[in-house]
Amino acid sequence: MELIEKIALMRELSEKWRGDGDIISLVPTMGFLHEGHMELLRVGREKGDRVIMSIFVNPTQFGPQEDYSRYPRDTEGDLRKARSAGVDAVFMPTVEEMYPEGFQSTVRVEGITRYLCGGSRPGHFAGVTTVVAKLFNITKPHLAIFGEKDYQQLGVIKQMVRDLNMDIEIIGVPTVRQRDGLAVSSRTSYLSSEERSSALSLKKGLDLARAMVAEGEKEPAKIINAVRQLILSHPFTEIDYITICDPEKLTDIEIIDRPCLVALAVKVGKARLIDNVMVREN
Repeated sequence: MELIEKIALMRELSEKWRGDGDIISLVPTMGFLHEGHMELLRVGREKGDRVIMSIFVNPTQFGPQEDYSRYPRDTEGDLRKARSAGVDAVFMPTVEEMYPEGFQSTVRVEGITRYLCGGSRPGHFAGVTTVVAKLFNITKPHLAIFGEKDYQQLGVIKQMVRDLNMDIEIIGVPTVRQRDGLAVSSRTSYLSSEERSSALSLKKGLDLARAMVAEGEKEPAKIINAVRQLILSHPFTEIDYITICDPEKLTDIEIIDRPCLVALAVKVGKARLIDNVMVREN
């Protein structure tokens, strides 16, 4: 496995692999790998001849009061896991390498970034799309693998790829959960045992929403209210948003008469957690 920190060296290796006829899969990460990342790597290995994993905690997608400085990091553990997953190259640039002095450009996707996390984290998705566009240009992948837990992020990246005619296939991978249903996330490392118990309310809320739709409830407001009450009945929880929306546009829907997305973001202690589920009317 190659460990590469310089953009020029990463480009050189990617171009060599492309010249050899290899299909390149890219798995972008911010490190602190968990079971969800390992599943992304497994899919990348399955679909490509070469797998590149990037590790870069991107400062431009964090707000001023967010957790950039304390975001969990474990480089040694990440590299060990990458080797075990059959990764061919890890691209791990510094902030100065990715954003050198004089850097002035931004890639923005409008529309779907106004909703969900985009509504409560101004500038977040501009940071995401800018760094992902840079990673695409540097690593030159045929495929890029992202998790469906970050549903809006996946949609935003697909939109960027379509709009800018990027010759890359974007593959979404279903959310990986722990045995009790909690979606795996690097930020769950912030949780105390008591907070982790409360974090299970996210999955319980989504299960409640799905059950209400299955029983015939079609009014989003009633479902959202029920989910809100369930989550707030657990300690340490603070709701950012709960929404029932169109899976493509992410706009709120007035009545559940077609497949829709139930998505939520909840702060549990110091950890901001997100989760989602697709629901379909009877």
